[in-house]
Amino acid sequence: MNKKTIKDIELTGKKVLVRCDFNVPMDENKNITDNTRIVAATPTIKYLMEKNCAIILCSHLGRPKGEFKPEFSLAPVAKELSKLLGTEVIMAKDVVGEDANEKAENLQPGQIMLLENVRFHREETDNDPEFAKKLANMAEIYVSDAFGAVHRAHASTAGVAQYLPAVSGLLIEKELKFLGNAVTNPERPFVAILGGAKVSDKIGVIDSLLEKVDTLIIGGGMAYTFFKAQGYEVGNSLCELDKLELAKELMEKAKAKGVKLMLPVDTKVGKEFKPDTESKTVPWTEIPADWEGFDIGEKTIAMFSEEIKKAKTVVWNGPLGLSEFEQFAIGTNTIAKVLSEMDATTIIGGGDSAAAVKKAGLADKMTHISTGGGASLEFLEGKKLPGIECLLNK
Repeated sequence: MNKKTIKDIELTGKKVLVRCDFNVPMDENKNITDNTRIVAATPTIKYLMEKNCAIILCSHLGRPKGEFKPEFSLAPVAKELSKLLGTEVIMAKDVVGEDANEKAENLQPGQIMLLENVRFHREETDNDPEFAKKLANMAEIYVSDAFGAVHRAHASTAGVAQYLPAVSGLLIEKELKFLGNAVTNPERPFVAILGGAKVSDKIGVIDSLLEKVDTLIIGGGMAYTFFKAQGYEVGNSLCELDKLELAKELMEKAKAKGVKLMLPVDTKVGKEFKPDTESKTVPWTEIPADWEGFDIGEKTIAMFSEEIKKAKTVVWNGPLGLSEFEQFAIGTNTIAKVLSEMDATTIIGGGDSAAAVKKAGLADKMTHISTGGGASLEFLEGKKLPGIECLLNK
């Protein structure tokens, strides 16, 4: 982490533009159903409040595709933030329009405002320089704190840094510290657990982690591609037929590198894709032709647990089964429980695995839960993240 943070520059009384990640789930009545990302943004905002800054927050929400859609308004976020911070967060009616500019101009030190959804403008995702300039003109300093969006080169995540001194907030500092240590200097044994649906989403990560880990555990939907690559029947399970050669290559690479690559030894299969479907556990070599694999079996859970317990650093990305259906969430939940009881550095890589850990009520027992699924994957893969690259070096 050789990038400057808000602790490295003089901020007192300055007008600061902060890119947050307020892309939070809401129900049909616009109630926020999970405020984790909003809570994660508060340490940076509070730090800026202590420095008596005038704070302008911006974020995207959903995919409004460049036009104003009231259901994607950030107004509920302003309300939630006001509650969390104990002070009014002024809501702008637009992003770079008359209302936003007027409010930004009149914003006093110690006050906070939130711009409307930056993705109401197509220029945001196009990383349009003019749009980035308009955002930058409102402030004197830019703070990047939306880890969930730093892997995208958008106007508010990277473009504005062309026009303002740019530093990271406390959330990004924390993300880079934990993920960075895991990648560059992990305490060993270092175990990575990869789940989720597709091998294609994780090729780069698997490839990169094989250079670093002692053990790589593979579960979830993508395990079936590895089974098929070894010539076994996978029934109706998720399987990427165009990735079989690649799966073979990755198994060969693990062997050559002396990395222990672990695949499930049994699997819980279901008759059809529904919560109450008939299910049974079978050895991975005996998946019936018209059934579908939905979770890791009991023997696999025991085998994975035993290996994980030996670790000093664990990175986990992607659930190990169809965790949204209760009867197929057992593998994911049991492994989460094992991690929660360990004396080790446990890092959950955002997205569905983070949701599963929260659902199991174990979030506070993990060392770090990343706020960015895609960003944490790309970071582990060793890719350069545009929203980090644009920041000032220390």
